Amino acid sequence: MIYNSFARVYSELMDDDLYNDWAAYVEKHSADAKTLLDVACGTGDLTILLADKYQVTGTDLSEEMLKIAEEKADSANVSIPFVQSNMMDLFEMKNYDVITCFDDSICYLKDEDELAITFNQVYQHLNEGGKYLFDAHSLYQMDELFPGYMFNHKEEDSAFMWSSYEGEVPHSIEHELTFFDWDDSIGGYNANTEIHHERTYPIETFVSILEDIGFKNVSVTADFGKSEVKEDSNRWFFSAEK
Repeated sequence: MIYNSFARVYSELMDDDLYNDWAAYVEKHSADAKTLLDVACGTGDLTILLADKYQVTGTDLSEEMLKIAEEKADSANVSIPFVQSNMMDLFEMKNYDVITCFDDSICYLKDEDELAITFNQVYQHLNEGGKYLFDAHSLYQMDELFPGYMFNHKEEDSAFMWSSYEGEVPHSIEHELTFFDWDDSIGGYNANTEIHHERTYPIETFVSILEDIGFKNVSVTADFGKSEVKEDSNRWFFSAEK
């Protein structure tokens, strides 16, 4: 996966209200926590919001995402350590009261083995009684809504095309993202295409792996924890305790 072009568009197009909803979900499930690691923090919007309540650290695989996150933190006059790291490799991180992973980032893992590695890494870096909070695409979102999805966005000197196709394995999707940037030297657009692969699983699979790792009190909700899971829920929210 290449994130250089995606990082800029991601930062521009994300709905700010979503970050407020994620922050509210975190605060509801970890009111007494002090330290928090935001895994797959992207461009840092949620991490910065959470810095009002917690001592936060942000980590992401994408160096470009983290550069934007650092710029946003500087503009907000907030001091946050941002560390480049794979969610399956948190060995250099400390232990925390809460570890989060939102915006369906967990769905970028390719199989159940990678899920287990990731969940185990989180477990090892949580304080006793700590909370792991993450979300994932529902089966309905992945199987019914994503296939055939298209989105186009145009700015004065750039454009973005997003098309989604059914993946090769069950409950998976391929997002084809094409970016067009105007180049004065050639009097035209440079095109760059990225392919993003996502995969989800039945709720029972997520819960089973979490419990096998050692997590307890696993709960699953929808709508940022505001409702029970329904057949047409777009996103599932998981809360698990060490």
